Amino acid sequence: MTDSPRFSIVTVAYNQAAFIREAIDSVLSQGYPDLEYVVVDPGSTDGTRDIIETYRDRVSRIVFRPDRGAAEGLNHGFAEASGDIYGFLNSDDILLPGALHKVARVFADNPDVELVMGHVWIIDRAGRRIRKAYTDPIDRKAFAYGACTICQQATFFRPRAFHGAGGFDPANRVAWDGELFVEMLRNDVRHLVIDEMLGCFRIHDGSITGSRRARMLYEDVLRSRLFERLMGRPWLPTDALIQIAYLVRKYMLQPRSLWERLCHGSITGRQGKRR
Repeated sequence: MTDSPRFSIVTVAYNQAAFIREAIDSVLSQGYPDLEYVVVDPGSTDGTRDIIETYRDRVSRIVFRPDRGAAEGLNHGFAEASGDIYGFLNSDDILLPGALHKVARVFADNPDVELVMGHVWIIDRAGRRIRKAYTDPIDRKAFAYGACTICQQATFFRPRAFHGAGGFDPANRVAWDGELFVEMLRNDVRHLVIDEMLGCFRIHDGSITGSRRARMLYEDVLRSRLFERLMGRPWLPTDALIQIAYLVRKYMLQPRSLWERLCHGSITGRQGKRR
């Protein structure tokens, strides 16, 4: 792999006219020399497609194809990919300037690494920065107990890691990213967490994390389906106590996360003071 490996970035948009332009611009403005950008829309009706069309001569491919949800839409996008490094950006999130150059250097310096993860800013609907979120040191058991954060907007992987995990499961409608990372962990992919802010994760009423009902469903999926895959057994009542121990461990290993929570509140709850 050269020092400028080809990136394949996929964005799936569905009725995200309020945010899609900022997401696309954050990728195209990276100034990276070898970028393949695929934008997928399964059938927006709010003007999102019209906005995407204005970028037709600047993005690599536009895929207007029905799907059963974001997971299948991402699979459609990556079916078009030919890069050395993959990443996916939600249509309401953004990449920070220089992110791809930083990640490319890490992959070039670590040819045996298949998964690279960084950190993100949490932003609100208007794009204002609220707090930071940090990817934790990766541990399979900690992830199973919901005590290991992976910032998806700052996560990139080699194609063999993606295909080895089987891509995204179209049947998973709320935790498709978490399930992909679980499969990568089960395959023991070599990974590296870098201390860099690479993206912004937007939380608003229409997002999964911003919706209380959707968040509860996401946590239920993590507690059942993904827990069983990592631990080989169903969740038991005693696991609630073990989960507390892992959460304490999380904040001991990542005191910056504890500081952010104390100062600015939970990522998924009511937000604290804006910066």
